[in-house]
Amino acid sequence: MDLNLNLAGSNIMLQLKTNIPDAESQGLCGSISQVFSTNVDYKIHFTENVFSLSNPVLERALVADTRKITSFICFVDTEVLASHEQLVENIQLYAENSSVIKLLTRPIPVKGGEGCKNDPQALHDLYSSLLKFSVDRHNCIVAIGGGAVLDLVGYAAATAHRGVRLIRLPTTVLSQNDSGIGVKNGINFLDRKNYLGTFSPPDSVICDFSFLQTLSERDKRAGMAEAIKVSLIRDGEFFDWLENNCAALADFDMDPVSYSIKCSAEIHAKQISTGGDPFEKGSNRPLDYGHWLAHKLEVMSDYEVKHGEAVAIGMLVDARYSYEMGLFSEVSLLRVKNLIMKLGFKLWHSSLDDRDINGEYTVFQGMEEFREHLGGELSITLLKRIGAGTEVHEIDLDIMRSSLNWTKKCFDMIS
Repeated sequence: MDLNLNLAGSNIMLQLKTNIPDAESQGLCGSISQVFSTNVDYKIHFTENVFSLSNPVLERALVADTRKITSFICFVDTEVLASHEQLVENIQLYAENSSVIKLLTRPIPVKGGEGCKNDPQALHDLYSSLLKFSVDRHNCIVAIGGGAVLDLVGYAAATAHRGVRLIRLPTTVLSQNDSGIGVKNGINFLDRKNYLGTFSPPDSVICDFSFLQTLSERDKRAGMAEAIKVSLIRDGEFFDWLENNCAALADFDMDPVSYSIKCSAEIHAKQISTGGDPFEKGSNRPLDYGHWLAHKLEVMSDYEVKHGEAVAIGMLVDARYSYEMGLFSEVSLLRVKNLIMKLGFKLWHSSLDDRDINGEYTVFQGMEEFREHLGGELSITLLKRIGAGTEVHEIDLDIMRSSLNWTKKCFDMIS
């Protein structure tokens, strides 16, 4: 299955307008107005065993429209390498058996996990490798790994030579159904998640389901949070399907898991391409339901809490807040809570009890940091009903405290 993501029109247009006043009275004063647009069009592939010699997906993605041999460098998440002992050899053999692609050097390991986005040396090492093997805009970078590694390598690809071609091979549920298929890259800086980053679409995304079999139970479950998220704010029928199949999803039955990944990826891709703001120039963050709390919780827990786990808690808190504000029904709130619980998510983390010097919940600082990340006014997604989100620009802290405490009580009741 392939998805096409088209972010603009089909043509590149350049228009120059001059507005120069009377030269005699104004000298050379005036202005030039430049307007141009460019087409962004990339495929999201779903496959298995991408490095099998009989699988042409990666080879075709590398060659694309070029008529000459395409050279590429490959960076691989160390956590993926640990679970797939033959991966390096398979990559090399795949390249050696092709007449149209060339691997510049043995695949290079990159330490996996959120820590790589906090480590300046990791970024330095990537740039050093690109320089050492003379990677330029006519070559391609292939990034294989979870969302953190894809973010890091994507940032290096977007900034080296002002942009080198990138193909992403996401290897986790989370990166295949959400982060790996979008247009953003980033690293953490000054205790801010993704403070440094770019909007730079990849050339292609290849989701290989065979990588998912070796994930830890936590990683298998964590990625499903993003599927719940998009169903809650965009597709009520998908939420119904998740409810009806939650037992099989919790057991990680690959048929429903792969279906949920493709549905989630398609909803994310549709929002990026048709939502009217693919590079987030405005104040809204329409796909970030539950994320103001999630991003802060990750930092507060020193990334002990995985992104998907934090999103699950953030979604439940904001669902309760939506209910207490009279936007969301109690029946729908209980459906959200039950689905999150049945998939095995924990509803609380001890760092959520932390208070600042004024006695306020530290996690509430996440709202202002969330606003600062885009600038403009605060914009938080809440729920009107299952399948429909709404943006609000003010938060009642008394009610948010109540919602946070309710979530903790839910956790205490099942602990």
